[in-house]
Amino acid sequence: MKLLIVIPALNEEQSINNIILRTEAAKDFICKNSKVTSIDIIVVSDGSTDKTVEISKSHCDKIGLIVFEKNRGYGAAIKEGWGSGTEADLLAFIDADGTCDPLFFSDLCNLITEKGADVALGSRLNKESEMPVIRRFGNALFSIMLSLVANKRIKDTASGMRVIRKSALHKIMPLPDGLHFTPAMSARAILSDDLTILEKDMPYLEREGESKLRIWKDGKRFLSVILENIFLYIPHKIFNILAFCSILLAILFIAVPLSFYIRNYFLQEWMIYRFIISALAGITGTILLSISHMTKNVVSFTLRPNSKQKKTILYYIFEHSTAILIALLCYFLGTLLVFNSIWDRITTGLTTEHWSRYISMIVLYISGTIVLLSFFTNKILHLVKDRLAYLQSLNRK
Repeated sequence: MKLLIVIPALNEEQSINNIILRTEAAKDFICKNSKVTSIDIIVVSDGSTDKTVEISKSHCDKIGLIVFEKNRGYGAAIKEGWGSGTEADLLAFIDADGTCDPLFFSDLCNLITEKGADVALGSRLNKESEMPVIRRFGNALFSIMLSLVANKRIKDTASGMRVIRKSALHKIMPLPDGLHFTPAMSARAILSDDLTILEKDMPYLEREGESKLRIWKDGKRFLSVILENIFLYIPHKIFNILAFCSILLAILFIAVPLSFYIRNYFLQEWMIYRFIISALAGITGTILLSISHMTKNVVSFTLRPNSKQKKTILYYIFEHSTAILIALLCYFLGTLLVFNSIWDRITTGLTTEHWSRYISMIVLYISGTIVLLSFFTNKILHLVKDRLAYLQSLNRK
């Protein structure tokens, strides 16, 4: 089993010699303590303007070297190293700043070969770690965000020391070129049903030289890439949360008028504002639930075609044939609420029906229409799914 270790480096003249020597020296230890039988090391200089390339060249009898004339990004350097043509079963990378111990690759490789991980990373968030407090906080925040919407959890979403099973690489790609390469990989592995990511606490030292990480700028990128992957794999959970908030707002605004009506059998004129806000919030919540179910279907049909979807209550509201009955019931109740008013208008030209009935009718009509349109849209999605499956079967022949 072959391991390829890539060392991305940008102006790391203070640490590059040391990390190359340590990684080279770790080869025997890694092979003795894991199923790895051979190891290649490649340094990728990402547009360095100091002596990083010069120092790396002095080791070219033992390592590979790729030089970018211009800076292309941390992730781009790693991907270039992985795609250098070197055949390997396991792909790895380690930061060039001297913070991580190359000996720890043996533990990460064992997580792959013995525990069945597709992605294994060293966690810097432990008692022995020398990571600055602000970066600890950022990593903890991103970890909590992913944990709220995923069934899997890791502590260190941006670890700079990892091993990836090469056969699983196509499930992780594409990944960005910048420093947000690592959180993007973490998010994709955590949110994907067919990838396993594991971590193990590792020693972590203070870096040599100046850090390339910019807390505010890169923090926004990390947050952006995590949100992008959430919307890629589980958008329905975000829409469900928003729908819950909208429906809760609708209930809170209608609670006072409803309670007043139950006690007094009439409504006061000022309550029209609560009715309108409640109606808008309720309709918004219904739209969000519809979008939630449709996006869940889109992800299932395209990214998870072989997975079995549980039939939730949203399935029976927006996709099952009961959706037609629900829509018709909404239309019937809406019409019933204002039927006398419509009849009076036709026969006498006047109506004295209260505004609350018309607002309620509008909510029922719009809700019924949303359910009906969602039903037919989901039918179209199923037709597209079947067509795609047929075309893919032709391509396999």
